[in-house]
Amino acid sequence: MSIGFVALGTMAVSSVYSANQQKKAAGRAADAQIEGADKSIEESRRQFDEITKLMAPYSEGGEKSLAMQQAFLGMSGPEAEAQAIQSVEQGPQFGALVEQGENAILQNASATGGLRGGNVQGALAQYRPQILSDLINQRFSQLGGMTSIGQNAAAMQGNAGMETARNIGNQYTQQGAAIAGNAMARGQANVGIAETFGNIGGFMAGKKF
Repeated sequence: MSIGFVALGTMAVSSVYSANQQKKAAGRAADAQIEGADKSIEESRRQFDEITKLMAPYSEGGEKSLAMQQAFLGMSGPEAEAQAIQSVEQGPQFGALVEQGENAILQNASATGGLRGGNVQGALAQYRPQILSDLINQRFSQLGGMTSIGQNAAAMQGNAGMETARNIGNQYTQQGAAIAGNAMARGQANVGIAETFGNIGGFMAGKKF
């Protein structure tokens, strides 16, 4: 009978020890998986922040150029439109082109003896508005290129944000799986202990003392 009790005691101790080891192993595995997921989440966020910093000058430039285009189109009101046109008219490029062009017209008229003719006056009257119109169109086109760059930068940021969110979501899913797996492993270990003691109880109940 004492041998039987020793065997039962050994079985119980072995079962409890195995269950505890199983719990510890499951806990360590879950902790390692959770830690790895945390590092992955941190790195994903860091990379997104870096991309945002790199793209910031382009997206900000695109916002400014779009605002200028809207001003030229009158979408921001007449005052903003007037200021946009004035910025071109008062710029050094307009002044230089007008000066060169008017001098060329006058020199040509002087050489041909038509300095006081109506054609010369008409050409001078039309020259400034035409140069201004050409420069405005040129400026609008240049702004359009910058707006496109900003749009592409914003799209890249958006794609990076979606990819970061997807990666972080996957890592959170893995963390949840690790926690659930740990809980299941611990539960199975506890079931194993309960079954062992149940078997021992059944064995002892069938014995007569």
